[in-house]
Amino acid sequence: MANCRKVSVPGKLPMKFPKKKEKHEKKHDCLTGCKCHFKKPEFKPAKLNSDCFVENALVGTKQVQKVAESTLPLSLFAAAGVTIGSLVSVEVVPNLENITMNARIIKNKVVNIGLVPATITVNFLDGTGALQVGLLNTAIPFQAHTDFPGACPEDNLTETPLEVEGIFTQEGVPVVDVAGITLVEGIIVKIILKTTITVTRPVIRDAHGNVCDLNPDRCKQDTDAPSFTFPGPDNEGIL
Repeated sequence: MANCRKVSVPGKLPMKFPKKKEKHEKKHDCLTGCKCHFKKPEFKPAKLNSDCFVENALVGTKQVQKVAESTLPLSLFAAAGVTIGSLVSVEVVPNLENITMNARIIKNKVVNIGLVPATITVNFLDGTGALQVGLLNTAIPFQAHTDFPGACPEDNLTETPLEVEGIFTQEGVPVVDVAGITLVEGIIVKIILKTTITVTRPVIRDAHGNVCDLNPDRCKQDTDAPSFTFPGPDNEGIL
């Protein structure tokens, strides 16, 4: 039926032949990039065996000062001819990034021991009046014990990074020489540091708001005084 047309028959409706459907290929647009859609993760409550929770209770927090201090003989400085009378200035630059700090809690106290690496520079006039420089890299020890009523050995201790509040030097102080035999002239170096100490305690809280200590015996102390040995600093505390 190449040439189909309508055929009319008397008394009958005209016959209609169905039109031949043309096949069209489905076109797909090419995407230039990937578009990903993510589903929001569903909240799934944790399955707990208890209606109690462990949380940290605040025992106390306070800002405190620590003092790093050392008396150094002039013979330690790598410069010949330096004397107290020839000194022009003393400069101290602490290295706060490499401080060694150890801390422990004993009953009602927080104890700190540490070292502050520092570069100490002395400027002085030699015999001809020319300005000379002597340099020393060392570590200055500090220690502090802070009264902290209610603190117990198994509490958690947090201290903020140490900040320098002031640096002080004093010339002409007698100090034992390197050989440990005679007194010689030296320099006192003192660095005042500050930090904030926070002590917290793990406790159990039940559904009714009652609080119980995670360790009821944490504050019990033996008759013998506690003793601690802290590890030494890296590189003997020297820069």
